[in-house]
Amino acid sequence: MKAIVCTKYGPPEVLQLKEVEKPIPKDNEVLIKIYATTASIVDRRIRGLNVPGPGWILMRLMFGLTKPRNLILGRYLAGEIETVGKKVKRFQNGDQVYGLTGYGLGAYAEYKCMQETDSMHGCLALKPSNITYEEATVAAYGGLLALQSLEKGNIQRGQKVLIYGASGTSGTTAVQLAKHFGAEVTGVCSTTNLELVKSLGADKVIDYTKEDFTKNGETYDIIYDTVGKTSFSGCKNSLKQKGLYLAGAGGLLEFVQMGWTSMIGSKKVIFGIARQKTEDLIFLKELIEEGKIRSVIDRRYPLEQTAEAHSYVEKGHKKGNVVITVEHNKKT
Repeated sequence: MKAIVCTKYGPPEVLQLKEVEKPIPKDNEVLIKIYATTASIVDRRIRGLNVPGPGWILMRLMFGLTKPRNLILGRYLAGEIETVGKKVKRFQNGDQVYGLTGYGLGAYAEYKCMQETDSMHGCLALKPSNITYEEATVAAYGGLLALQSLEKGNIQRGQKVLIYGASGTSGTTAVQLAKHFGAEVTGVCSTTNLELVKSLGADKVIDYTKEDFTKNGETYDIIYDTVGKTSFSGCKNSLKQKGLYLAGAGGLLEFVQMGWTSMIGSKKVIFGIARQKTEDLIFLKELIEEGKIRSVIDRRYPLEQTAEAHSYVEKGHKKGNVVITVEHNKKT
């Protein structure tokens, strides 16, 4: 089968199209014919060892000290089940699914084996019936992190929530989820994305190129930074008493802050990491099928142009998500 292999650590050009052996599912696994995946921040960080703080050391230990160990990246996928192991009960051949591959990665390929139950290697569920594979992989990527971050923040109806990076991967979904939970939502983005964020349901929008939200006197119950461009210290005065700073793209500093703010002060830092839970995928599926949230796609690239997809994302100008599509000779 065709796959994009990370041959060494470095810029997008290290991603190379190669022929690799098609995986065979174990008794508790399903074989998925992949139709779509994404250029996620985790994939880009592994590829370039661009990890905040000393995390790059752990990454080398996990994926290879001097070069990756035959590493196929790809953390999110959508596709169709081609084969089920004899112990699998939740799925059957032909099911359309979407999910998170977790530490197993491997979605930059034509096929991927996954367990039917949640594990460190991901979670899987039936995809929403009313959207495409491309939209489904986006829902898994932005949706899981946004949902889990807002739930960690114990979001409540009537709260004031500010989402920084509201036009990005998890930001576009976070705006819609926060509105679904009954919050008053302020989205922060660039000039060109103001109308997009308004269309997603934001009550207010702030153009960060013209206004610093930390200096306008407004305070919020939750500030959710989806892109890692702000800091707890810089946002602290914009939080209400018992307010929460959600670090959706945080690093070691935010992880440490989460510890000490849990012990002192009324304002807390919460570090966002996407959990691998099927129930979250099912919840997102229900909202999508009810028309409560939608996926935002900026560009689509074929699997062969995965390096170009990474290059475009790293320019920092995308709206929503960048999708990588996988074509098969006999697509059903």
